[in-house]
Amino acid sequence: MHAKDILIDAYSRIQEEVHAAVEGLAPDELNARPAEAANSISWLIWHLTRIQDDHVADAAGLDQVWLAQGWEKRFGLDLRRGDTGYGHTPAKVAKVQVESGDLLIGYYDAVHEQSLEFVRGLTAKDLERVVDERWTPAVTLGVRLVSVLADDLQHVGQAAYVRGLL
Repeated sequence: MHAKDILIDAYSRIQEEVHAAVEGLAPDELNARPAEAANSISWLIWHLTRIQDDHVADAAGLDQVWLAQGWEKRFGLDLRRGDTGYGHTPAKVAKVQVESGDLLIGYYDAVHEQSLEFVRGLTAKDLERVVDERWTPAVTLGVRLVSVLADDLQHVGQAAYVRGLL
């Protein structure tokens, strides 16, 4: 098995978990926060999708799906265009609300497809390419893709936990 096949499998598992966390929930459930400083399912899924969209698009030299496919307008959030949710305060978390789980799933699926298209074309050598020199050691494409996976898995697990609380 090649590294890209492992990445494709891992990203596909995130997609399955996103669907499981969101499907069948009403807007009030998706937007519910178990405590004032806690995150909602809506925010968690939106944020993990924004991070994947932002980081993979940057590494691939592509436009973010959020802007290129009009998801920013569909969500209609009172946030900066490029906001990914990183460092959000509880007040900003509260701004991320949806009218339907279909919106969250639609955006995630569109980002997932762009991510997999990119990963399918990678070679082992591509994974060694440095994509961020602000860190020591510099971040390679392989490390960036695994970092996104780790962040996404953490947040989709949190969304599943919040769903269980509901």
